[in-house]
Amino acid sequence: MSLITEYRSLEENIKELQERLKSLSQDDKLKKELEFEGKLRTLMGEYQKSLRDIIALLDPEAKAGKAPRTAGKAAATGSKRARKVKQYKNPNTGEVIETKGGNHKTLKEWKAKWGADVVEGWATLLD
Repeated sequence: MSLITEYRSLEENIKELQERLKSLSQDDKLKKELEFEGKLRTLMGEYQKSLRDIIALLDPEAKAGKAPRTAGKAAATGSKRARKVKQYKNPNTGEVIETKGGNHKTLKEWKAKWGADVVEGWATLLD
């Protein structure tokens, strides 16, 4: 790309960004967010609190730089969570099976015959 082409391209991008900035600056939502941010920063300064202090206050389990809480304890320990044993009792045949996963031959047959939702209704969780 020649310098003049690059220059014109950048000039066009700048114009587009300036138009976007102008439209955003007139947006009421942005004005409210900026007002909120200003008031929050003033309040934080008044009480000598940092953003980390506020986060710790609102979400004590959040750790700066850590994985989100939804990752669970498995991410913290570095190992997988052990599956719990489920016991399925077929009310039609009286047959009972225990499994930790859904890859059980008989369980698959039951789900094919009676439906997954019905068969999951037969399950009880064992400790």
